[in-house]
Amino acid sequence: MRRLSARHSTSARPGRTALTREVFWFVVIGVASTVAQALLYWVLRHWSPPILANFASLLVVTVLNTEANRRLTFRGSTVRVHQAHLAAGGLFVLAYLVTSGALLLFRHYRPTASPAAETLVLAPSFALATVVRFTVLRMVVFRRRHR
Repeated sequence: MRRLSARHSTSARPGRTALTREVFWFVVIGVASTVAQALLYWVLRHWSPPILANFASLLVVTVLNTEANRRLTFRGSTVRVHQAHLAAGGLFVLAYLVTSGALLLFRHYRPTASPAAETLVLAPSFALATVVRFTVLRMVVFRRRHR
């Protein structure tokens, strides 16, 4: 009986270990991406309208985020580079809609808000988009095929 339970717990570990590693790297990359996007938005916002600054910052960070996740979070995946970035394009559209919606709503109620205040409002939107991104990437784009 003891051997069976030891064998069972050993066979369960690889899946948990892979998920733990994926979550760890995704959190590290997600936090770095959120900070980078907020900083890039804040810098761009000084020279461009809010929606354009959001678009540019989100585009740059999405490309970098996708590549970092492909190499670190979901390493070993058989998904090709162009497939990963194409799928991330759909997630980009969703993230842009969510973040722009939050930004437009905030600007509606606070039309004279500073770029720093806008950035503070966008940060939770970036984080929400990151959680959705992980879920979709893990379950659809980089899902592991069982043989």
